[in-house]
Amino acid sequence: MSQVSLHRRPARLPSRRAGTPAAAVVAAALLLAGAAFAAGADASAAGVPAPAPPFASARFGEPALGASPLQLRLGRLAVSWRGGPVTASTGETVTVYISNRYTPEQHTPEGWAELLVASPHGPELGLLTAYVAPLDEVGEMCGPQALGCYGGQELVSIGDTYETVTPQEVVRHELGHHIAFNRLNTPWRAVDWGPKAWATDQDVCARAVTGQVYPGDEGDRYTLNPGEGWAEAYRVFAEQRAGLTPAPWQIVDPSFQPDAEALLAIDRDVAQPWTAPTTATYAKKLTTKGRKVWSIPIAGPLDGDLAVTISLPKGGYHDVVLLGPDGVTVLARGLWAGTTVQRITTTVCGKRPLTLRITRRGSAGRVAVTVSTP
Repeated sequence: MSQVSLHRRPARLPSRRAGTPAAAVVAAALLLAGAAFAAGADASAAGVPAPAPPFASARFGEPALGASPLQLRLGRLAVSWRGGPVTASTGETVTVYISNRYTPEQHTPEGWAELLVASPHGPELGLLTAYVAPLDEVGEMCGPQALGCYGGQELVSIGDTYETVTPQEVVRHELGHHIAFNRLNTPWRAVDWGPKAWATDQDVCARAVTGQVYPGDEGDRYTLNPGEGWAEAYRVFAEQRAGLTPAPWQIVDPSFQPDAEALLAIDRDVAQPWTAPTTATYAKKLTTKGRKVWSIPIAGPLDGDLAVTISLPKGGYHDVVLLGPDGVTVLARGLWAGTTVQRITTTVCGKRPLTLRITRRGSAGRVAVTVSTP
C-alpha cells in the first residue's frame, strides 16, 4: 500500500488522515518484544495529543492496486504542466514538471532536477516524478493547508517561499519520504517507522512499546510520528551535505533532531540500505562429561525479526532460552517444531547484546544452531 505525505502551511491547523491506522505493539515493554506489531491496531488510542506543528507532512492510505489518491487528483485537475524526463548534470534522468503558471524565468525542470540529484539518494530517484506549482494549485492537489505532498512515487511542492518555509525545504523533506517509501524495515513499514538503521538508532520500536512515539500517526500525535521524524532528519542531513545551515527544526518533536550518530544512520539508510536478515550458524558437541550449558552471544545490531533454529540430538530435550542484556531475564523460550528441533521467533526491540543459552538435558551429542538477525 502506498501513501501520501502532505506538507501543511505554517499555521497550527489540524492534519488529515485516512486509510490504514498505524500498527500497535502486542508485546510487553521489554528489551525484546516477544511478537511483531499487530497490523491494524490504532497506535494513537491513548495519551495526551501533542500540539500540531507549524507545517507538516501527513499521509493518506491508498489502494494496493490502481492509481493513488494523488494520481487521481492530478488527473482531475485543470493544471497544465511543462517538462518531463530531464537528464541532469550527473547523467541521471529525473522526471520534473513545472506548472505553466510559472514562467521559464521563474522555474525550470532542469533547475529542480539539479536540486534532486544533488540531494543524497539511491536508484529510487529514477522512480520519482516531481511537480512544482504555486500554493493554490498545490492546495488543490494535496489539501487546503498543503505546501507539498508525496505519494505513489510522486512529489508535489510549492515553488515559492511561504512565510519562512522555502520550497527547497519542502522538496527535501518529501524526498525523505520517497527514500523511506523505497526502503525496508521488516516487520514494520519504513515510511511509518523510518528506515532500519535510523529507526534502530532512534529506539523507535522500544519507544513505540512504551507510547513515546506513534508510527504512522498523522493526526494529533503527528509531532511524535517517527515517519515524519525521519523525513525531517533527512532534510537536515541533505542540507548539511549541501553545505547549508539547516533550516529551523519546527515540524516534529525535538527528540528526532539528528545528532552525529543519527546522521551516520541516515547516511547508511540512504547509501547502503538494509535489504535482508543476516544468518549465522554455530555447532557444538555437548558430552555427558563436559559442560552442560552452551551460551551463544547474539549481537544483532538492528531492530527487527529474530529467528533461531536449534537442531538437537535424538533423545535430547535440552532447555533453550533467549536472555536479555543482563544475562538473566528470559525473553523467549525454544518451542518444539519437531522431535529434534526447537525454534525461537521474536522481535528484537531495544538494547543488545542478547544471549542464547542451551542447557543439555537427556541425550548428549551435536547441537547445531542457525540464527537470523536483522
